[in-house]
Amino acid sequence: MAAQSQIETFAAVRLLVDSPRWEGVPFYIRTGKCLPVTATEIMVRFKRPPQPVLDDPDAGPGNYVRFRLSPEIVIGLGTRGKQPGEAMTGTRIELVAVEQAGDLMTPYERLLGDAAQGDATLFAREEAVEAQWRIVDPILGNVTPVHPYEPNTWGPAEADRIIGPGGWHNPLATATTAVA
Repeated sequence: MAAQSQIETFAAVRLLVDSPRWEGVPFYIRTGKCLPVTATEIMVRFKRPPQPVLDDPDAGPGNYVRFRLSPEIVIGLGTRGKQPGEAMTGTRIELVAVEQAGDLMTPYERLLGDAAQGDATLFAREEAVEAQWRIVDPILGNVTPVHPYEPNTWGPAEADRIIGPGGWHNPLATATTAVA
């Protein structure tokens, strides 16, 4: 980013869905240029039980499901498992499922092929686009400060202010490596 640039290259947002089903459940999104890893990953963290069964109540995040959508497709299910022995000692484990892609078309090949065949499955419907604009349009005129950050970091420190307990999930370069 040029020293005097005021063009955003990073965004971190906290969203709440106006629905009884999702009341009180925050959604955190972070994206930017020059981050340490280029990946699209969704982490769903579950609340910890009120009474921990294993010995380490502060042993990192609770159970989770992790979806890596790109560059590879991976699903990870993370939990704490009991270590062998009498002590109620836990250890973090993650079960990982990885798509074994065969001779698949590239995303652009598939998109262009579907468009040529009239298959609109991968294209946004008008109602969805209008709903997205209803969310984004009210904030487009708001000026937010630009906070510089170093390349190959997870963004400016100011982004940490919006995240809840447990902090941001930082994807690993290899999606099949267990999350700590």
